[in-house]
Amino acid sequence: MKTSTPRPAGRPRSQEADAAILSAALDLLIENGAGQTSIEQVAKRAGVTRATVYRRFADKTALLVRALEWINHDHDPDFTGWRDIDHMFDDWAAHLAVTRNRRLLRRLYGSVDDYPELMKTYHEVNGGLRATVVREMLVRTREEGLLPAERDLDVVQEMLTAAVINHLGSHPDDEGAPAIKAYFLAIMRQFGYRPA
Repeated sequence: MKTSTPRPAGRPRSQEADAAILSAALDLLIENGAGQTSIEQVAKRAGVTRATVYRRFADKTALLVRALEWINHDHDPDFTGWRDIDHMFDDWAAHLAVTRNRRLLRRLYGSVDDYPELMKTYHEVNGGLRATVVREMLVRTREEGLLPAERDLDVVQEMLTAAVINHLGSHPDDEGAPAIKAYFLAIMRQFGYRPA
């Protein structure tokens, strides 16, 4: 009598397929924008079937949100914040010095008009993790006496976000990280930031 080895329930998920789908979604988001990206296009670009994509993601919004979390390392357990504000701006500048990152951010901000559910859902799912860490860094900077005590940190944080958006639209994509960091430091000096 022949006995068969029991098979695990369901097929194991392929990490290669996951990465291909997320990468394809990001490429298409950058190339076409959120409104013009479809599950069918993602499947074709990733070399998988539509069913494979739908087994992983309920819809296009869920797919794009997960792709953004993936590329931004939003759930990276190793990320606990920055040593200081100088380190934070090093990180921001390195990120913004990469043309692909800049194009992705422009598409993300542009989706407010052509696919508003993307930004809304991303912020709901992400829970403002990065914004919280930035806020903690600003509080610590003020507590260390490097920002005036009376400075409204809500305004400072809003202006830094606006500075990122401004940089994406008004500075060349090939600007290097040192120049980008200098841009943020110049803005912080207007708020009274005085490094030790």
